[in-house]
Amino acid sequence: MNIHTNNLIIKTNWYVLTGGPGSGKTTTVNLLSERGYKTTIEHARHYLDSQRTFGKTVEEIRKHQAEFQLGVLDMQIEQEKLLSPDDVVFLDRAIPDALAYYRFLNLPQDEKLLEALSTIYYKKIFILDCLPLVQDYARTEDEIAQKKIHAILTEVYESLPFPVIHVPILPSEERVDFILKNL
Repeated sequence: MNIHTNNLIIKTNWYVLTGGPGSGKTTTVNLLSERGYKTTIEHARHYLDSQRTFGKTVEEIRKHQAEFQLGVLDMQIEQEKLLSPDDVVFLDRAIPDALAYYRFLNLPQDEKLLEALSTIYYKKIFILDCLPLVQDYARTEDEIAQKKIHAILTEVYESLPFPVIHVPILPSEERVDFILKNL
C-alpha cells in the first residue's frame, strides 16, 4: 500500500508476490527472507490462526466469508501502513488480492477496500504460476477454485497501473532468481 497523505499516492519500493492458492508464494517469500530481503506474512492464514486461538474451527471461520475477508483486509491494511515506502519489501499478497477474493466469493466490495485500493502503488507485481495443489488445514480450495482464483487475481492486477511479471513454474530457488533478475 502506498502511504497516503491528504489522499496523495506515494510510490513504494514494494514488490507483491501473488497467485492462486498453492502457487508457492510463501515458500518464495521465505526464500527471499533467507537471502536477507525484508518480507511480510500472508494474512489469510494468520487470521485463521489468530481466530483458532479463540477456539474457533477453520470451518466456523470460513463459514462467515464476509467477516473473514474483512478481517484479512484489515490485517493487510494495517501491515502496509507500518511499512516504510522507501524500503524494498516483498509482500506475500497485498490489498488488491482482497478485491480478487471479494469477486471470487461474490461479496459486495467493502468501502474500506475501495479506499485502500485508491491509495496504493506497488513497484511491481509477480504473479506466480500455480503448482499442484496441496491441501492443509487452512487451504480448503480445490483445483477448480485454485484456477479460478488465479485467473481473477491476474485480471485484477493486470487492470491496475502496476507492472506485472508472470513467474513460471521453476524449482523454488530458480523462481527467486527469476524474480530478482526482473526487479
